[in-house]
Amino acid sequence: MRYSIERSFEIAGEAIGRIAKFDPDIAKRIGDYPRIIAFRNVLIHGYDLVDHKIVWDVIREHLPALKEQVEKLLEEYTEPDPG
Repeated sequence: MRYSIERSFEIAGEAIGRIAKFDPDIAKRIGDYPRIIAFRNVLIHGYDLVDHKIVWDVIREHLPALKEQVEKLLEEYTEPDPG
C-alpha cells in the first residue's frame, strides 16, 4: 500500500511540475507547488530516505487541501457536459 501511495504522489508531483513549466500562473494556484515537486523528487531519487511517517502526515494534513484546489481547477477548465 505504501508503494502505491508513494507512486501516486510521484505522479501528482510530476504533473504539477509539468503544469509549472507550461503555465506557471496555474501552478501558483496550487498551494506550495514547489514543495510538492520537491516531495516527488525525494520519493523518486531519495527512496532510501523516505520517512513513512512524513508521507502519512502529508496525506492527513496536506492532501485534502490539494484535492480541493485541483477540483476547483478541473471545474474551471473542464467543459460542461452538453447533455
